Amino acid sequence: MSSVAEKLAKKSTRRTTSKQVRLKLVYVDFWSSVKLSFLVAICLAIVTIVATFLIFTVLNQTGLFEQADSLYADIAGDSSDLTSFLSIGNVMGFAVVVAVLNTVVITALGAIFALLYNLSVKMTGGLLVGFTNN
Repeated sequence: MSSVAEKLAKKSTRRTTSKQVRLKLVYVDFWSSVKLSFLVAICLAIVTIVATFLIFTVLNQTGLFEQADSLYADIAGDSSDLTSFLSIGNVMGFAVVVAVLNTVVITALGAIFALLYNLSVKMTGGLLVGFTNN
C-alpha cells in the first residue's frame, strides 16, 4: 500500500536538468532609469494626494480639528480659527505641492542613480545576476 507522500518522495529523487544563466549588469540606460523613476514618482504622487484627502476627511468628520481649536484657545487664551487655516483647499494645495516636489526629487534621484551606477561599474565590474530554469 503506497501513500501520496511516498509517491512524492519517489518523484523528488529524480534529477531534473535545470539550465543556469549568469549575467552581469554592466550598464543602466540613463533615459530608461529617468522614465521609470518618473512613473514611480507619479504613482507616489497620486497615492500622496489620495491619502491626504482621505486622512483629512476622516479627521474632519471625527471633529478632531474643532477639539484642537478649542484646546489651543484654552491654552493661548485668545480665539483662533484652526478650521479656516486647515480647510480642504489649503490641505490639498499643500499635498499637491509636496507631490510635485517629490516627483521632481524622485526623478532626479533615478537619474543620479543611473549615472553613479554606470560610473561605479568601471571599478567594480558590475552586478552578477544568476537565473535558473526550474
